[in-house]
Amino acid sequence: MDDEDLYDEFGNYKGPEIEENYDEDEQYFDRENEEFEEDQNGANVNEEHEEIMERAVVLHEDKQYYPEMSEVYPEAENLVMEEDAQRIEEPIVAPVKEKDFDLVDRGNQETNSTIQFMQQIMKKTELVRNVGIVGHLHHGKTGLMDMFVKQTHVHREWDLEKEYRFTDARKDEQERLLSIKSSPMSLILPDFRDKSYLLNIFDTPGHPNFSDEVCCALRMCDGVVLVVDALDGVMLNTERIIRYCVKEKIAITILINKIDRLIIETKLPPVDAYLKIRHTIDEINDIIASLGRDDFDSLKVSPLLGNVCFGSTAYGFVFSIQSFAEMYSKSYGIQKDFFTKLLWGNYYFNSDTRKFMNKPTKDFNKRCFVEFILEPIYKIFSHVVSKEKDQLKPVLGKLGVYLKNSDYKLDIKPLLKLVFSTFFGNTGALVSMVAQHIPSAKQGTRLKVEQNYVGNRKNPAFEKIKECDPEGPLVINVVKQYNKQDCMSFDVFGRVISGTIRKNQTVKVLGERYNLEDEEDMTVKDVRKLFIFQARYKIEVNEITAGNWVLIEGIDQSIQKSATIISQDDSNKIEIFRPVKHDTTPVIKVAIEPLIPSELPKMLEGLRKVSKSYPLLVTKVEESGEHILIGTGELYIDCVLHDLRRMYSDIEIKVSDPSVSFCETIIDTSSIKCYADTPNKKNRLTMLASQLDKGLAKDIEKEVISLDFEKPIVSKFFQEKYDWDILAARNVWSFGPEKSGANVLIDDTLPNEVDKNILRECKEHINQGFCWATREGPLCDEPVRNVKFKLIEANISSEPLYRAGGQMIPTARRTCYSAFLMAQPRLMEPLLYVEIQCTADAINGCVTVLAKRRGHVEKQIAKAGSPLYTVTAFLPAIDSFGFETDLRIHTCGQAFCVSVFDSWDLLPGDPLDKSIKLNLLEPSPPQDLAREFMIKTRRRKGLNENVSIVKYFDDSALLEALKQDKDYKDYI
Repeated sequence: MDDEDLYDEFGNYKGPEIEENYDEDEQYFDRENEEFEEDQNGANVNEEHEEIMERAVVLHEDKQYYPEMSEVYPEAENLVMEEDAQRIEEPIVAPVKEKDFDLVDRGNQETNSTIQFMQQIMKKTELVRNVGIVGHLHHGKTGLMDMFVKQTHVHREWDLEKEYRFTDARKDEQERLLSIKSSPMSLILPDFRDKSYLLNIFDTPGHPNFSDEVCCALRMCDGVVLVVDALDGVMLNTERIIRYCVKEKIAITILINKIDRLIIETKLPPVDAYLKIRHTIDEINDIIASLGRDDFDSLKVSPLLGNVCFGSTAYGFVFSIQSFAEMYSKSYGIQKDFFTKLLWGNYYFNSDTRKFMNKPTKDFNKRCFVEFILEPIYKIFSHVVSKEKDQLKPVLGKLGVYLKNSDYKLDIKPLLKLVFSTFFGNTGALVSMVAQHIPSAKQGTRLKVEQNYVGNRKNPAFEKIKECDPEGPLVINVVKQYNKQDCMSFDVFGRVISGTIRKNQTVKVLGERYNLEDEEDMTVKDVRKLFIFQARYKIEVNEITAGNWVLIEGIDQSIQKSATIISQDDSNKIEIFRPVKHDTTPVIKVAIEPLIPSELPKMLEGLRKVSKSYPLLVTKVEESGEHILIGTGELYIDCVLHDLRRMYSDIEIKVSDPSVSFCETIIDTSSIKCYADTPNKKNRLTMLASQLDKGLAKDIEKEVISLDFEKPIVSKFFQEKYDWDILAARNVWSFGPEKSGANVLIDDTLPNEVDKNILRECKEHINQGFCWATREGPLCDEPVRNVKFKLIEANISSEPLYRAGGQMIPTARRTCYSAFLMAQPRLMEPLLYVEIQCTADAINGCVTVLAKRRGHVEKQIAKAGSPLYTVTAFLPAIDSFGFETDLRIHTCGQAFCVSVFDSWDLLPGDPLDKSIKLNLLEPSPPQDLAREFMIKTRRRKGLNENVSIVKYFDDSALLEALKQDKDYKDYI
């Protein structure tokens, strides 16, 4: 091999490997190393080696200019990390974000009774009262709670000039000046004889939009104190609450509040003030009487019966005719019971003869209530307002009111508040009324269980639960959830129906769909902590006994709206308490999406939390992917969006223009028999659709009739009230889409045509298809209402394999759709009931605004004892957005309105009429609204604009015949 072949063009060797012998070199270096090590271990170092090292050349990059880190920090640990993936604008250690939406009381929480004393009274259920403070907006409910708080929290300094609104425990409640959430408190309060009671009190919102909070609170309560403004009288929400309480068998007591408005604002004379108060009480009794209850005498309210009190929460006093009679009996020795009967009604006092009369005379024509109660209050007002300190001091001294010299320097309102609170004392009159007329926790529990327990009444556990026994089986009805301070989780709030719940106890949480046959909706949780909830602070305890309210930490993960809690070792086969029945329907809806699409998981988590916080809020996802919120009104949706953005998600979201829910119905009977075959062609169902009898839908929704009743009762109801034939009355299969849904499915087949045994086996599948069809109608996927479906023929295979749920359920749905579409389908829109308070000059403006929005006035009446008028009207919900602002502009701020869902109203026009042309940016005439709403709803949901029965009918010959019929050309 030539030398040229051994090297490449760059001079690099590329030939075969050369064998090298390193033995001699290795031995040499080994000797050198041994000698070097010996020199290192010895005292002297080889000088020759040092000289060589000094002459050695050290490259620049090998030189050490600075000491190593290990030399400077010998204890430090060196870590080699990968490249940081964190964005440069994000801090390495993020600051802790504290959410500050709730008002937490960190001051003096001591009360006039110890927690040990409260726990002792909790065990004596006859001394426990569960009470709801209810009423219309701004009638003084939260002010009444402030009176209770100031009376019990005596160790704190309370400013007379400040309105605390203690139970408005959220900052947005303080800013909006209205209650959004129901707030509970448990307080020890004495009656006017100084006997102590434990009052578990719920302060509830007064705005009709938040009536779901009221309904949840009333599930926990055995009675209510209905607060009514003496000047406004009975308002929209007042009437609704009375009706709901009578329906739910909740005891009603009355507080006629804001007596001061009759004196200061309207300056009514005492005689006229009495007539105004009596008129308000008569209005309440008229509403109760209109409900047609047989026990009206037990529900009637009257000061003589002791279930009516009077007062002014703004000036801190409450009284009843019984408390005034007690006051007079102590001062003048008058017999209390005799004098009480004279203080209300047409009784007059003759000061010359010192006798009482039941007829007035010329000189003595003042009723006893006016002379002995109202006139002294009027005089106190006038003296405090008009007298100077030197003249006022002896006057107050005669009343037993002694103030400090510095108190006389106060402004008029705080001085009046101080004088009245000193003269009338505490809230003993109201507590006595509650203790006498609202059932104790033991009595109330029996009624709650009988009304709301869905389990077997013959089960021995049913009787044990009704006893409200602390040693009985554990049962807790949970109806509310309150967010913790960090807004990451919730504490659940419920009433202990039976047994005792303890800290660290393991319990079963039963959901709303739990039953003994299907225990899927059940979880096992450990109770971490127990609290007594006091609106702005919590008192931690180790146990809570039956008849009381409890706040539980650690079990909220599986609870959506409400739940039932039982002990883990349940051997009594206890079932659930029925979900809360609300008195309104959510119809206002908006679509939302996150501003940044990647934050969708955050928004979904926020939706889950906000749904737990608001009892009546509905959240769902349309087929188009839209996330929908459905609430009771504009204010309600605004509060929900605030909580979603700030409290539970902390993201920005885009919100669509508001819309409303619709319903689908029919106005005729199906023109032909409508049938559909199963996919395997082995079964056929035939149905007809027709309108329900007038009033039946409301009876079903109000649970006047239920399929849980015994069959003879159901059959008798339909035969007697709605004149159904005996076959139809006996064969009502289902209400849909829920147990109280406003649609009926009837088996109208004949035994000689159908094998009833096989049909009975398919009943559940056909019911499911019927509920599916009525939940999502064929027009625009909205619920069906007021329709009766009759199953008239059923050809079903004898082989169970061919009639399974996968075959029968979608077929039943298609049959319902085809029968529905052949019965002249129509759309229904929600109608709001509007109550407007305005002056006489503003009535024309109200009527004008209503007319622009397709609304119409029902009545307009003068408010008795007031310069205002009440205008009631009906307004389509879809035209109600911005109505309140528009109303105030047109009336120069002289009108105030509230509205609530009332009923479903039929939209004029055929939604399937393809001849209707919709022009962009032009309002449609009334006859075209049904078509417009249907098309726009289908577009928003991502559905095809055309609705056709082609996909529901299987008979091609029938479709061809329908094409020839001009009445049905739009359906094809």
